[in-house]
Amino acid sequence: MRKYTKILLYLLSTAFVFSQTNITSEDLLLYNENIQLPGTLSYDKDQTQQPLAIFVQGSGNPDRNGNQLGFGVKANYIKQLRDKLNANGIGFYSYDKRNVTKSNIPLFIDDFSFEMLVEDVQIALSHFKSDQRFDEIILIGHSQGSLVAMLAIDENVDQYISIAGPAEPIDQTIIRQLNAQNPEFGKIAEQHFQELKETDSIANVNPFLVSIFSRVNQGFLVSYIQYNPSDAIKQVRTPTLIINGDKDLQVGASEAEKLHQNCSVSELKIIKNMNHVLKTIESDTDNQASYYSEEYPLSEDLVTTLVNFIKSK
Repeated sequence: MRKYTKILLYLLSTAFVFSQTNITSEDLLLYNENIQLPGTLSYDKDQTQQPLAIFVQGSGNPDRNGNQLGFGVKANYIKQLRDKLNANGIGFYSYDKRNVTKSNIPLFIDDFSFEMLVEDVQIALSHFKSDQRFDEIILIGHSQGSLVAMLAIDENVDQYISIAGPAEPIDQTIIRQLNAQNPEFGKIAEQHFQELKETDSIANVNPFLVSIFSRVNQGFLVSYIQYNPSDAIKQVRTPTLIINGDKDLQVGASEAEKLHQNCSVSELKIIKNMNHVLKTIESDTDNQASYYSEEYPLSEDLVTTLVNFIKSK
């Protein structure tokens, strides 16, 4: 992993306070060398000290609020979680993933590794470790971010929370998901991953799978498939909470159970009717629709579980 040597912070706007609360929000710009990581910090200005949750988002290009405009995802679930935790006296920081900011892309597109995502989290940890407004730091990793956050844990992290985190290497996850849709594609994906492991590249990508195995993705996948979350979590000694929803179509509850079995310091919570974007869902139709609308409610059971865990340690 490249050594991160430079952290710059710009206060982009003065704090503003919501009229009905004491919550202050600041737009921050952190740098990992030349990579810009714009984000939002929010907290209760009347508390002299409070815990700070740093949210690490999942795959694709989600912004600090949990939206992916290129994919039509507008669930706003990170923003909703921010508001709920702030209301319970917990500070919250989230940032745009490095591939959201367009000016970043030419700087890493030909040299993009999984470890770079871990470094981005470490930049945030390094910045907030000496911030006297916060007496604890909690890393919350969602989906792909579960592993990213797990690998970023250091002495500055007081608690670690995995939400909808896969327990298996990413190649196994992709192959399994493709097999469920089309066994022939699953077989081709398995061959592509084997070629990646042997040669670090794929000579001829199947056109139906180019969104996964495009040339620009291959280097990232080579680094990503080296990690097995079920092995990595064995090294975690930080108090850990592992959460999954039983309506999650992308990461099943069995993944959370496997992570829990491999972690000596974890608690496990399976949340009824919660899906992958942390919404309470009653039907499969609503499950799909909730990715594209913020009108679906965030799981209240999730909020209660997080608040109780964070404040009990």
